[in-house]
Amino acid sequence: MNQTIFPCYRKLRNDKSFYKISGERTFTEIQCVGNQCFKIEIIASKYPEIILIQDMLNKREIYEISTEEEFNTIEDKLADK
Repeated sequence: MNQTIFPCYRKLRNDKSFYKISGERTFTEIQCVGNQCFKIEIIASKYPEIILIQDMLNKREIYEISTEEEFNTIEDKLADK
């Protein structure tokens, strides 16, 4: 059985959303719209949210692997505003 080591980092292929997956049911999303970014903390309690995390972990076609450094760079930009 394949054991996932958390946190995992993903992003949308269009570089508009970045994800830090902290566990099988929790993740942080930083969503960029224009020149603004928004940070959202999600605790997956509903089936669609749980499936979303699985899709990210399984690298569905719209998600790419990201890095902690990339996520932190975007998060630091939020802190500077």
